[in-house]
Amino acid sequence: MKKRSLILLVLCSVAAGAAAFSGVAGKPEQVEKWFRETKMAKQKVTKLHFYFHDIFDTTSVNVANSDITNTSPTKFGMTDIMDDPITIGPEFHSKQVGRVQGLFSSSDKVEFSLLCAMTLIFTDGKYNGSTLSILGRNPTLQEHREMPVVGGTGVFRLARGVALLKFYYFDVPGGNATVEYNVIVQHY
Repeated sequence: MKKRSLILLVLCSVAAGAAAFSGVAGKPEQVEKWFRETKMAKQKVTKLHFYFHDIFDTTSVNVANSDITNTSPTKFGMTDIMDDPITIGPEFHSKQVGRVQGLFSSSDKVEFSLLCAMTLIFTDGKYNGSTLSILGRNPTLQEHREMPVVGGTGVFRLARGVALLKFYYFDVPGGNATVEYNVIVQHY
């Protein structure tokens, strides 16, 4: 019980720290001015296409399991934390344009499905310093998946939209994957 409480405390601390330090921060006056000017602004639609690479015990690490994870066919209760590269191509060594940081937990006792909370952090090009936040259910064994984009910072301030996911490569026994993302967001 102590171990679970400690793990939960660490995960909450990481999530709070990520929220406090993600994205492009502005002074309160700058942000307030931006909101005033946004009232008259027309929303933009941005489409993004990229890949992220999740490599077990390298870019993602298991941090917690429930008492039944090892006997559950869906790994129920497994929780991993990730810091995966985002690239423009499916090859691991193609140009990196960001990182996806967050956590995922196996949250379904019937179908292998993950609850994902992640932030896409862009580190190159016109989106450098901006972020998108994705939160939702990821039924990983379905060929095509859709997850909600619930917010963003920087260029993507007040973003909302969808992320369409598909495995480009999936090594089930090894837990490694390259995931293709097509993201469509509305923002100001």
